[in-house]
Amino acid sequence: MIDTQKIKQLANRYYPEIVSWRRHIHQNPELSFQEFKTADYIEKTLTKIGLTSVRRIGKTGVVALLGKEGGAVHALRADIDALPITETNECDYKSSVDGVMHACGHDVHTACLLGAIRILKENENALNGQVKCIFQPGEEKLPGGASILIKEGVLESPAPSSIVGQHVHPPLAVGKLGFRSGKYMASADEIYLTVIGKGGHAALPDNTIDPLLVTSHIITALQSVVSRNADPKMPSVLSFGKVYSDGGATNVIPDRIHLEGTFRTFDESWRRQAHTLITRIVEHTCKAFGATCELDIRVGYPSLFNDPKETAMTQELAVSYLGKENVVDLPLRTSAEDFAFYSQKIPACFYRLGTGNEERNITSPVHTSSFDIDEKALEIGAGFMAYLALSRLQ
Repeated sequence: MIDTQKIKQLANRYYPEIVSWRRHIHQNPELSFQEFKTADYIEKTLTKIGLTSVRRIGKTGVVALLGKEGGAVHALRADIDALPITETNECDYKSSVDGVMHACGHDVHTACLLGAIRILKENENALNGQVKCIFQPGEEKLPGGASILIKEGVLESPAPSSIVGQHVHPPLAVGKLGFRSGKYMASADEIYLTVIGKGGHAALPDNTIDPLLVTSHIITALQSVVSRNADPKMPSVLSFGKVYSDGGATNVIPDRIHLEGTFRTFDESWRRQAHTLITRIVEHTCKAFGATCELDIRVGYPSLFNDPKETAMTQELAVSYLGKENVVDLPLRTSAEDFAFYSQKIPACFYRLGTGNEERNITSPVHTSSFDIDEKALEIGAGFMAYLALSRLQ
């Protein structure tokens, strides 16, 4: 049996070091697929910890191994990229890069995995197998760093039998972990549409093919994709967040209107069917008004599926580590994660790390300029990842 208290004591001992790693990464954020300095910092830190099997993958990704060859292989994953957001927090570790911020907690994920490795290295003799630690770039940008790393062999040589990922969750209080078995997060596709009409004077609409009018009909018609075609028991979202024109004025009808949106669901078969419906509705509506169109549906991340057996095992270990009162069940989420690519290949569990603290007013959601965490979450996140790996490979 793994000594739970020993792991907690080590997590507490290394807590100041884990905080310093997180703050350094937070102060020096890099956008997706540009994480060269971050990868250098991770490599140097791993070398300092004492790891000898460390290599680059996907230009800015890092993979490290520890443990004994010949046994099972269990993978731990952290993403390392930041977002194009200007931080508004005033703190000692505020982003030093204008317009770039770790607003999704990837600095936390990276520091927790480094902390877990720090603990695991001290207990390496207890590992009857290997832990594969994946520091993954580009989670925030298509095609997703996970898909690139998989193509470059991150799930091979050695091949892990399972993988877990940990993600910050501000709505969940620090000290708690959250889980959901089966379908958890949605697929995410981007829709880019240009409606091409014939512009002209707004006072002479009979001489035009108004692309704005056509676009309004398209937006309305596309609502039927979900409301009249999707299984009511299958959550789906089709939303548009951007409409703009080339030119136009109060008295000028433009030639073109651009529309951008997203489609999300939890079923891959229905996802493909919806793409067909969207295409048909757009093309036929344009044709009915005499307009033409350019439609680009960019297939993004698949839906994220938490393997029931893997998730149950991980959740049971969370209860052993933190107590039943600190382990909660999570609802479905229509947000997306490229960890889903791993979940399509091998048994996976993607769980949530509580980082919120209402008493200290640490409640801002991810992807906002004021996002931050209760840093006590770093001790919990690092400790549990180490405990998880040790338990799986004892």
